[in-house]
Amino acid sequence: MKKLLALVLALCMVFVLCACGTAEPQAETSDAEDSAAAAPSSDVKIGVILVGDETEGYTLAHMEGIEEAMDALDLADDQVIFKKSIPESSECYDTAQELIESDGCTAIFSNSYGHQNYMVQAAEDYEDVAFVSMTGDFAAISGCDNFSNAFTNVYESRYVSGVVAGLKLQELDKAGEIKDKNKNADGTVKVGYVGAFNYAEVVSGYTAFYLGLTSIYPNASMEVDYTNSWFDVDKEAAMAEKFISDGCIIISQHADSTGAPSACQKALKDGTTVYSVGYNVDMLEVAPDAALTSAGNVWGVYYTYAFQQLLDGKPIKTDWAEGYNEDAVRITELGDSCAEGTEEKVEEVIAGLKDGSIQVFDTDSFTVSEENIALTKEKSGAVVTTDADGHVTSVKEDLSYFDFSSGAPELVYEGKTIEAIKDGAFAESDARSAPYFNLRIDGITELS
Repeated sequence: MKKLLALVLALCMVFVLCACGTAEPQAETSDAEDSAAAAPSSDVKIGVILVGDETEGYTLAHMEGIEEAMDALDLADDQVIFKKSIPESSECYDTAQELIESDGCTAIFSNSYGHQNYMVQAAEDYEDVAFVSMTGDFAAISGCDNFSNAFTNVYESRYVSGVVAGLKLQELDKAGEIKDKNKNADGTVKVGYVGAFNYAEVVSGYTAFYLGLTSIYPNASMEVDYTNSWFDVDKEAAMAEKFISDGCIIISQHADSTGAPSACQKALKDGTTVYSVGYNVDMLEVAPDAALTSAGNVWGVYYTYAFQQLLDGKPIKTDWAEGYNEDAVRITELGDSCAEGTEEKVEEVIAGLKDGSIQVFDTDSFTVSEENIALTKEKSGAVVTTDADGHVTSVKEDLSYFDFSSGAPELVYEGKTIEAIKDGAFAESDARSAPYFNLRIDGITELS
């Protein structure tokens, strides 16, 4: 989920009761079609609230997606108004208000998780305007009919990027380039992962990457650390450098800058064997030798869908999440350093994801120790049950939304507790668009 949670103000609860009424919460289903009040096409004007600008990979990807949708639907430039570098604070609400009252916008989109609380406040105050909080997680239980969430199944492209990394490890091993310094005491090869925050979105992503990697090269373990920032070139580079000095031979990331790939490129040029898998954007410009690929989203698929709904006077889904089946995720161009046969294997894996023969979180592909069961419970509240071999048989996930600002969790919106395991796999982004995979699996260690 994009960005740090903004504090939920007590006043927000008053707005919920006044603007959204006391209706029963909606079911958490990505098939819901009952959100986001739609305006006649002749009146459609769209405001976009962005946490960054074109210098930051995540926001750039959204901007490119919006422009793609505008081109596809012949929307004029004055029908979409961009507001860039809007922080996750009350400035988000003020910006939404300005877009509506001064610019005449009939729909508001924001791209950052931390905007969500302010977006729902605005949705409560402007019931005739459609609001979409990208990567948000409580639209379906908010009681607001004009408020929606959307995300992609980016865990699928992270899995594929992990396959690319696994093939590279396999090649390096066969060539004798994996040295003792690249191995842990148990003989597993070291992989590092630069994370932003320990949110489910990041946990889901790094686990998918690891499972893709180990589907090709099982003898690997991964360390994850957090910068506590979505975009910090210096912190991301420093964390990558630490992983490199510890002997990690592959470094991936869920962070938005070029810091980690650049650090890998420098180290590789200086004689250290290390390769990078990035996020959001093609990293070949900054790491032409070290970058293998990047996992990413194709936001134009969602924005084209949502804008078309508005133009047709139809509601936007309460929760929207799509992956390779709708071409809503991708990996970027494969670098020259990729292992031979990578392109063909990638095509095979994507085909498997599309036809369902490959499930990213297949419970046969990982185990969860008693220690990690307890850690998962501590971090997320999820209740995990395993069989005698450590394979997960049940995960009970509470989809309620809590305010943690006072230290102890305070219930804001009550959601259902779901069974997340379906047909032998964790059904990610099935009950809502935002990720809720919080399992801490064996083979991955969080350093902080």
